[in-house]
Amino acid sequence: MSAAGAGGLPPLGVHAGLWGFGWAPQQADRTIGAAARAGYDLIEVPAVDRSVLDWRDTAAALQRHGIAPAVSLALGPDDDITSPDPAVVARGRHRLAEAVAFAAAIGSTYVGGVTHSAMRRYLEPPTAAGRASAVATLRDVADEAAAQGVTLGVEYVNRYESNLLNTAAQALAFVEDVGADNVVVHLDTFHAALEEADVVAPVAVAGHRLGYVHASENHRGALGTGTLDWPRLLRALLAAGYAGPITVESFARDVVGPASAVDIGLWRAQWTDPDEIAETSVRFLRAQLAAAALSLAAPAPVPA
Repeated sequence: MSAAGAGGLPPLGVHAGLWGFGWAPQQADRTIGAAARAGYDLIEVPAVDRSVLDWRDTAAALQRHGIAPAVSLALGPDDDITSPDPAVVARGRHRLAEAVAFAAAIGSTYVGGVTHSAMRRYLEPPTAAGRASAVATLRDVADEAAAQGVTLGVEYVNRYESNLLNTAAQALAFVEDVGADNVVVHLDTFHAALEEADVVAPVAVAGHRLGYVHASENHRGALGTGTLDWPRLLRALLAAGYAGPITVESFARDVVGPASAVDIGLWRAQWTDPDEIAETSVRFLRAQLAAAALSLAAPAPVPA
């Protein structure tokens, strides 16, 4: 990802979806520029279809605005690598490999997101065969990714968006079964708030395999306005020696548009100005990280 945080702290990123999900050249340039102006170290960009959009436009915008990239995607029903249909799995493998090639082309060393199954509500439980298919496919893609210096992230999501990986423990077991050094657990606090008994627990569960974090409130709104215990979570990350990106992920119904809002269940308009949310979010995280670092550095109280 080629990004470094301030003062030795983890680098801070922002999901491009904060400004909407379109990635035509002019919108990509505006979004990348807005992220850079807000003061982020990196921007998480969508894995584009290189046969439709020229990767050079994204690379040029990143260079122009001086910000590092990460890349993400979410598989869908037509390219679900847990499918019993070999053609569907082949499409998923191709899409993942294309995302890796796009990442390498624009200078990103990370491809994450829902890389293990379709992001949808399944109406049946996962199967052993489907999980094995996903493991084998990601192991295959990880070999190609390693040759290009790219790490793959496996983001576990809530029960309404995947039937396969809903907890850090499940994600860790999956990643260990893939067995590649360049495959890591991707923690999203929105999903953890829904599925984990304690949102801080995944830090210890994933351990050294934790490679990427999405900072997202339990309601997808502005950071600090929900139920997440940010001081405790950030202290846990720093105490564990986590040095990967912490990327803001907040979406607004009226920014992403009707189709995307329905797709990810954005039924309420929690904010309207992405530039403002970007700026307040990075300030919030920087202040919280600084406080967490200070509390960890403070000497332990002497018993009376």
